[in-house]
Amino acid sequence: MNCLGCKLANKKVTVNVVFEDEYVCCILDHNPYNEGHVLILPKKHIRYFDELDETTANSLIKASKVISKAIKRLFNPDGITICQNGGVFDELTHFHMHVVPRYEGQNFADFYTEDGETHYEVGTKLDETKRNIIEAIKVLD
Repeated sequence: MNCLGCKLANKKVTVNVVFEDEYVCCILDHNPYNEGHVLILPKKHIRYFDELDETTANSLIKASKVISKAIKRLFNPDGITICQNGGVFDELTHFHMHVVPRYEGQNFADFYTEDGETHYEVGTKLDETKRNIIEAIKVLD
C-alpha cells in the first residue's frame, strides 16, 4: 500500500475521520481552506473519476450530502463547494473529493494556487472540528 490516498482512506496513518461507511472514508483536510474542509476518499484504490464503480460512486454522493448538511448546520457558510481534481492535479494519486465551506468575498481561485491566501487551522482545532462534525452528523434528519 504505497498510495497515500489508500493509507488515508484506510486509516493506516493518523487521520481525523468524521464519517465513513463500507466504501468511503471522510476525513478533515490537514490544511483546510476553511474550518470544516473535508476529503472523501474511496477505501479501495481508485485513481480516476471514470474508474468509479456504481456502488462506490453512490457512496461518495451520499457521504457528500451528509457532510454538506453537517457543514451547513455547524458553520452556516454562504455556500459549499464540492470538487475533485484529477490527473496531474491529484496530489494523492487516489480519487478524492473536497467538500469546502465557503464565505462571500473569498476568492476560491486561491484554493488552486500554491501562494494563495491560506485559511489553515491549527492542529488542536482539527480535533474540535472533528468532534463538532461528528456530533452534527448524529443529529441529522
